[in-house]
Amino acid sequence: MADSNPTQQALATGARPEPVVVAAERPSGSAREPGRPEERERQRQLRRIGRPFDRQSPFVVGFSGALGVLVALVIGAAVYSVRGTLVLVFVALFVAVGLDPVVVVLTRHHMRRPYAVMAVLLVALCVVGSFVYSAISPINAEVHQLIKEVPKWRSDLATGKGTLGHIARTLHLSSDLHNLSTASLAKYFASGALGAGKEVISTAASFIVVVVLTIYFLAALPSIKKFFAQLVPRSRRDRFGVILEEVLAGVGGFLLGNIFTSVVAGLGSFLWALAWGVPYPFLLGLLVALFDLIPVVGSTVAGIIVSLVALAVSLPVAIATAAFYVGYRFFEDYLLVPRVMRQAVKVTPVVTVLAVLIGGALLGIIGALVAIPIAASIKLVLEYSVFPRIDSN
Repeated sequence: MADSNPTQQALATGARPEPVVVAAERPSGSAREPGRPEERERQRQLRRIGRPFDRQSPFVVGFSGALGVLVALVIGAAVYSVRGTLVLVFVALFVAVGLDPVVVVLTRHHMRRPYAVMAVLLVALCVVGSFVYSAISPINAEVHQLIKEVPKWRSDLATGKGTLGHIARTLHLSSDLHNLSTASLAKYFASGALGAGKEVISTAASFIVVVVLTIYFLAALPSIKKFFAQLVPRSRRDRFGVILEEVLAGVGGFLLGNIFTSVVAGLGSFLWALAWGVPYPFLLGLLVALFDLIPVVGSTVAGIIVSLVALAVSLPVAIATAAFYVGYRFFEDYLLVPRVMRQAVKVTPVVTVLAVLIGGALLGIIGALVAIPIAASIKLVLEYSVFPRIDSN
């Protein structure tokens, strides 16, 4: 009985049997224990950071430079492809900033901002609509008159009679003009009319885009200013807000002052044309007002156009009209504009001329129109930010 089962012996004596411990199978030698030294060394080597790249090596410098040039070229090509749209957006933002002082004045008289925006734009659209409506009737009459005169002009050119015939005979163009058939002339005028129609449609589409964007910018201008202010660190946000308000106030003051001087020029042209019997006085007055919005050269170009129209009355009236615009130019440059723009933009005449020339060379009429307020804005930034920092150093 000595070799009996221990469990049976415990039951016989009444004692609790000891639990039987079953030894677990030990893993084979191929499985690595995480606590072993070689495993810990392996994990340490995997987590070890390698040597950094040498940023001064020729390969890294060349690759970074080539990648930067490639990104710059892609961005430049993208901006160039949408340059027309960006110009329209910039014009709409410029007009919105210029009209914002009027909207602010209306909101101070207990008018909600959306209603104030719509009222300002309604007045602007009425002015543009008046110009278009006044231009339709004269253009229609002149086109009909041109259609009637074309056969007579062609006959004078073929026979050498009349003013056109004398010019053609003097320049030895009679034989060439005689060989032109009616079909070729019709084709030439048709192609010209098609090109003019495309330009009119393109201009109308651009005008609609600018009007829509101006409405959105003018309605959301406080949010836009707040957004740009949040891009600046908090420590400089107040100073940036002050400079931004000064710049926007200068742009708005320039545009409103320019509109006032243009109204004066248009009203003077209307009264002059009405007094001397120049055709289409209302249309010419609106045309002068619109051209006078372009600084430096606008009133001059408008004066030339009105003087040429005045030739339809007589040569003395045309000469008197040209003299009137020369005198008005001196009045506008040396008396009216300095008084109106004194508080809006404080830019010297030399900077004004240079800004208009550079803006016109870059963006044409639009560049000439926005050149002076941009120059005034740059001057404000230099005075408030750059010059004090230079003086402190």
